[in-house]
Amino acid sequence: MTTSDRPSAGFVERAQAVVALGGGHGLHASLSALRMLVDDLTVDELTAVVTVADNGGSSGRLRGEFGVLPPGDLRMALAALCGDDEWGATWARVMQHRFAGEGEMRGHVVGNLLIVGLWELLGDHVDALDWVGRLLGAKGRVLPMALTPMDITAQVRGTAPDAPDAVVTVRGQVEVATTDGVIEQIALVPPDPEVSPAVTSAIASADWVVLGPGSWFTSVLPHLMVPDLARALMETQARVVVVLNLAEQAGETGGFGPADHLAVLVQHAPDLRVHTVLADPSSLGGDPARRDQLRAELEEVVAALGARLVLADVAVGDGTPRHDPARLAAAYAGIVEAV
Repeated sequence: MTTSDRPSAGFVERAQAVVALGGGHGLHASLSALRMLVDDLTVDELTAVVTVADNGGSSGRLRGEFGVLPPGDLRMALAALCGDDEWGATWARVMQHRFAGEGEMRGHVVGNLLIVGLWELLGDHVDALDWVGRLLGAKGRVLPMALTPMDITAQVRGTAPDAPDAVVTVRGQVEVATTDGVIEQIALVPPDPEVSPAVTSAIASADWVVLGPGSWFTSVLPHLMVPDLARALMETQARVVVVLNLAEQAGETGGFGPADHLAVLVQHAPDLRVHTVLADPSSLGGDPARRDQLRAELEEVVAALGARLVLADVAVGDGTPRHDPARLAAAYAGIVEAV
């Protein structure tokens, strides 16, 4: 991103403390954007709180073998917080490097192994992640959503063609993300995992909390299912920004429009006070009549929350449902400036 693309610094009286919650590629994009605001001195304290329920790929293998938290989403968050200089760019590539070959190491990611190695060495999830962050020169702190490995379960309707209204329980992040049915509700196993005091402290002292974008049922909503974390989110004086996805996601949110994403969030956390909802106009569709209908539905749900709707171009613009970090950074800057 060029200097002219960056959101201007100095538009707030003091730098802001931000906590971003989520996981996977959605959180990576959000943190990449917020890191730019750290560079511009708009944000002086940035904390990522990351979902830890993955049971697939390299993370799932390491979780199964060592009984640790799945490190993959934590690794992606750390990589997103690396700087744009040679040191940061190099370490970001190292952290994300996936081994090829045909042996037992195939598919493992360097950053996952580094994180698990430090967990074994230091015996403390949070302390080890802080050490990795210092090694990378990360411009923020990465914390796990909970200190207990967990599974996501979902109540799913319509998986059996001969019983379309039957509801079954699906367990596991991968299984929930790829279900053929309609997800009605999620829960966690165990239902009350331990949360680090560092997480609740960061939320309590934050000026802003950013929730989303990301896989809605397996990366975003799980934070609201952890009792201690949910309580901290309800009690914080921080302004909560919900960033909606750009499109439906096959398996998790098939057929969902922007208002549906927000309605599901309200269903799982009815007491969450939302300050701003950020959406991209492209998520409203291309057909004018359909676009007007989806916008009206979204405005109605946002108004019911007592929140403010911000429509901004935050997609990469190539037709894929990916957030552009530079555009997202500008949108975040505008939201903070408007207060």
